[in-house]
Amino acid sequence: MDEAPGSIAPLQPWSVQNKPLRERDRLARGLGDRFVRAAEELCGEEIDARLAALPTAANEIGFDPFGFDPGTTRYVVAVASLLHRRYFRTQVHGLGSLPEGRVLVIANHSGQLPFDAVVIAAAMLLDANPPRFPRSMVEKWSAELPFVSVLFPRCGQVVGSPENARRLLEQEAALLVFPEGARGISKTFERRYQLTRFGLGFLRLALETRTPIVPVAVIGAEEQYISLGNIKPLAKLLGMPALPIIPQLLLGMPFPLPTKYHLYFGEPIRFEGDPDDDDHVIEQKVHRVRGTIQAMVNEGLKRREHIFF
Repeated sequence: MDEAPGSIAPLQPWSVQNKPLRERDRLARGLGDRFVRAAEELCGEEIDARLAALPTAANEIGFDPFGFDPGTTRYVVAVASLLHRRYFRTQVHGLGSLPEGRVLVIANHSGQLPFDAVVIAAAMLLDANPPRFPRSMVEKWSAELPFVSVLFPRCGQVVGSPENARRLLEQEAALLVFPEGARGISKTFERRYQLTRFGLGFLRLALETRTPIVPVAVIGAEEQYISLGNIKPLAKLLGMPALPIIPQLLLGMPFPLPTKYHLYFGEPIRFEGDPDDDDHVIEQKVHRVRGTIQAMVNEGLKRREHIFF
């Protein structure tokens, strides 16, 4: 049986934490030890305070039922803070729209790699008052990847399934969902900022759990890795959702371009109805969410003065 949520104690400095140190050290090396140390020096105390303010349901070794570990998360948040504040220099708008308690944060997805999820999570944890830590619903195939399969659960990310999502919302969590899935993140450059089809599952979940939806528009991710095409046969052979053709990777430039991110949080949308309604009924509600985010994206693009500044 899950334990009742409570507050975790403030974390000790990252080098002397007393939870599974070998695993954390291995994860830190995977993230880049020097990079982690630089980020920790920049905002380590702030990260400690904000993680300590989060409710959690930890067991005797400090993990929650989904594998979330604040100690490991501290490494990841340190790196995310550098990406959010220094590399992408994110401007956040409307963060005060986040309601208390359970919420579904629904955003457009893009950029080939999920830096958009990292930046949204960093903004909600480091910039929101009180801090919120969103739990992302990740693709099932990610659980088979080396390193990632360990890292994601430790930093609070959960394999996307209705059961997992329902349990988290019952605990008043914030869930970050990208209804476009792999279709959105692997768009080619010519289709940038054009939202693809949304799945229906998030809306059924919102109706079942009476959870408000906060739409989020992400501007800046579409240009970080410019994809000119998708090698679908090879992607299928490798079991990947897409295999994009990205010139900067072919030229030996692995890092994303330092585009400037803009996040726009919209007002909560609340729906009523039967979660078991026919697809065409649910699709009408999904269309409203998708249309809201597309309009927010279009407005954000009009306001943007430059891709990098």
